[in-house]
Amino acid sequence: MQSSRKNRFSGVSGTGPLDVRFMRIALREARKGLGRTSPNPAVGAVIVRDGKIVATGYHRKAGLPHAEIEALSKVGGRAPGDTLYVTMEPCNHQGRTPPCTAAILRSGIRRVVVGAMDPNPNVVGGGCDYLVANGLDVTTGVLDEDCRRLNEDFNAFVTTGRPFVILKSAMTLDGWTATATGSSRWVTGEASRAFVHRLRDRVDAVMVGVGTVLADDPELTTRLERSKGKDPLRIVLDAHLKTPPEARILNQDSDAETWLAASEALRGQVPAALEKRGVVIHHFPSADGLIDLLALLDWLGSKMVTSILVEGGSRVAGSLIRQRLVNKFYLFKAPKLLAGDDGIPMVAGPGFQDMAACLVLRDIDVQRFGDDIMVAGYPDYR
Repeated sequence: MQSSRKNRFSGVSGTGPLDVRFMRIALREARKGLGRTSPNPAVGAVIVRDGKIVATGYHRKAGLPHAEIEALSKVGGRAPGDTLYVTMEPCNHQGRTPPCTAAILRSGIRRVVVGAMDPNPNVVGGGCDYLVANGLDVTTGVLDEDCRRLNEDFNAFVTTGRPFVILKSAMTLDGWTATATGSSRWVTGEASRAFVHRLRDRVDAVMVGVGTVLADDPELTTRLERSKGKDPLRIVLDAHLKTPPEARILNQDSDAETWLAASEALRGQVPAALEKRGVVIHHFPSADGLIDLLALLDWLGSKMVTSILVEGGSRVAGSLIRQRLVNKFYLFKAPKLLAGDDGIPMVAGPGFQDMAACLVLRDIDVQRFGDDIMVAGYPDYR
């Protein structure tokens, strides 16, 4: 589908090394907005005149000007004969802000180079169609994969209506996330933990099971070396409302809230200590003491939560994987051996019975953080 759109929209100027070069700069601009634009995508734009950049821009936050508009504002809204590079198809609809296509036409820009098409099924192709119909030369598909990967959470959200689910797990070299006593601080080193904080800074929400709260008493805030960072919404899967009122996750000086996801059966039966503290509790269907994760994700999607980082525990991981709800994995391996068979595994519950049937990760990225190894990848649900 992407290639057919590319053939449909590509103009006479074609694609060359300069297009790739300027699109990479547009991508660099777009990354500045990561974690700040939800529920919108992170988008970057570059205006080029006679082979030289005259303006750049990026989408800073939902409700603020889009990347194209920010770049155009730096040239007074006028760019006659110039070329605009933008990482995602310009919008052609009225949202919180006016359509970018109208501003592009008014500016006098003659050529628009697009990285990825807007994946929203309600608007895909509309922006490029409009520009072509009004006589502009439009080229699409330049660094398409890079541009789509940049907004993988947004892409999943607008096509499924549910958040993009990232599962993170840290384990010993022999595969354990904690000892038999529940001890898990710290499996990995500081560099790995710093990376996880950067992940928290970019997602809308972070989620754990109540078992993790009881065992580790986590804060689940974002702590970066050079800036405060953005705290994500904190979600605890707590079917029976076992979270202690004094838990650190409920007592944070943070702009982000903490929500407890409890069983529908407990509606109207909130423990007095939690009710007194004004804890935010939402109720969902449950079975065997486990929250219906699909119902939860659908509801979070309706609340415009576009991405979730799941940080524990093993029962939560097992349920998500078996229901094929994980979109991406970040798996950390530390050079430690539990050297026994009594630890807590990454995933609890029944696994595959045949090695050929195991879940395979694709598009693997392997990185080293200190002495730790991280493997990131996307599940191939066959």
